[in-house]
Amino acid sequence: MKKSNIGLYFGTFNPVHIGHLAIANYLIENSDLDEIWMVVTPHNPHKKKSTLLDDYQRLHMVYIATEDYLKIKASNAEFSLPQPNYTVNTLAHLSEKYPNNNFTLIMGEDNLKSLHKWKNYQVILEDYHILVYPRISHGDIPEDLLQHKSVTKIDAPIMEISSTMIRNGIKEGKDLRYFMHHKVQEYIEEMNFYK
Repeated sequence: MKKSNIGLYFGTFNPVHIGHLAIANYLIENSDLDEIWMVVTPHNPHKKKSTLLDDYQRLHMVYIATEDYLKIKASNAEFSLPQPNYTVNTLAHLSEKYPNNNFTLIMGEDNLKSLHKWKNYQVILEDYHILVYPRISHGDIPEDLLQHKSVTKIDAPIMEISSTMIRNGIKEGKDLRYFMHHKVQEYIEEMNFYK
């Protein structure tokens, strides 16, 4: 049986926006991935938890943003795992749970630059493929990572939209409807989030 190629796109998605969706869309149409799972991270070790919306609210927003696109799915894979979440643990868990899938990690260039700080990053490089999309960020990617057999740079469009910008804009009463899927924007408004 042929294994399915699943791209894992991790994020707090607080909230999910068109930048996230455009990258996922681009990768599904321009790589050998069969599906992309947008893995909602309950607690990124590098982010303060206090600024995060409830896990299930963020998962719901990813779900409503992707429900009509069959190749992109919302995933709560990390919700039942010990926190804070470490990618290496999540990858091991998913590989064990879904032996018929090949998992590929999707990350921005900014994350690749700090990959050497991740828990057991050598294991990730050894056992998984990494697709890297461009981001405008400071510093250089270490040469050994750039040349690594597991790392592939993808020529995706650069999306300079951030969830922080959206949260701040909402707080300031700005209309940001075109920065989010319309269902997400309506849900945020209805729930009075980020005010």
